[in-house]
Amino acid sequence: MTQSNHYDAIVVGAGPAGLTAGIYLSRGHVRTLILNEGTIGGQMILTHEIANYPGVESVSGYQLSMVMRNQAKKFGCDIKSNISIASLNLDADIKEITLADGSVFTADAVILSPGGRSRTLGVPGEETLKGKGISYCATCDGDFFTGKEIMVVGGGNSALEEAVSLTKYVSKVTIVHQFDHFQAFDYAVEEARNNPKIAFMMESGITAFHGGEKLEGVEITHLKDGSKQNYPIDGVFIFIGYVPNTEFLSQKIETNTWKEIVVNADMETNLKGVFAAGDSIAKKYRQVTTAVADGTIAALSASRYIHELHKNNALQPVIS
Repeated sequence: MTQSNHYDAIVVGAGPAGLTAGIYLSRGHVRTLILNEGTIGGQMILTHEIANYPGVESVSGYQLSMVMRNQAKKFGCDIKSNISIASLNLDADIKEITLADGSVFTADAVILSPGGRSRTLGVPGEETLKGKGISYCATCDGDFFTGKEIMVVGGGNSALEEAVSLTKYVSKVTIVHQFDHFQAFDYAVEEARNNPKIAFMMESGITAFHGGEKLEGVEITHLKDGSKQNYPIDGVFIFIGYVPNTEFLSQKIETNTWKEIVVNADMETNLKGVFAAGDSIAKKYRQVTTAVADGTIAALSASRYIHELHKNNALQPVIS
């Protein structure tokens, strides 16, 4: 390992939280490396248009990702993308990350921002029609379906609450759920059932999506008798859970039942010098703006940690 492989801070993940952390750290003259396994921007790049980012009337997720990346690089942040992490040693004083190609990088502090992903149905057509009529975020995409007819998949609190929220825009919402009852709280079920714009298709599931340039319809399988029907539809919102990208972390990082990283108000994890931010942490709301806020707090906390660490090391006596 060469000296150039040691950084003050390493950020794992280049979604909005990781890129924001890189911007703040590098601008604060903290030597920073961002390691990213996928595409720069994370889940943000799946959004065709972001219309609720403060100060920006309308921008694509890809464009906003590139602006953030360029800002981080402008301030001196190194970014390595499309890498694969083989192992992490985060409980030592000097954190060590080894890549699949054998490269080793060390740092005084690490910010974990690997993001997450919406749980998918995994049926034909879903992958190709993501962002073309299939969405996993009502807040992001609801107004693009103004006056149109949509479906919502799921039976938990998120599905029912988001279905009610979407009635502000759409002409009709059909909730598709695989069971004959909901897993949501009573208040959420009651609110959905009392909304005149919401219909229900119980004991059913979407088993295929149809369309070319955009979503045109779905195949519904009725689970009681196995019969199938095709329905034309303008949009489908899927709310069947969320999966944090934390599978690569060791058990030494504290996570909750849902494998989300547990942090305090300063974005500190249970390991000294290790912080976390963005969609992989335990929190209620997941938006670009909340990820940016997490990344800011994590960067400022990590910067303070590194400053104190260097200051204390400078005070240590030199033994000859």
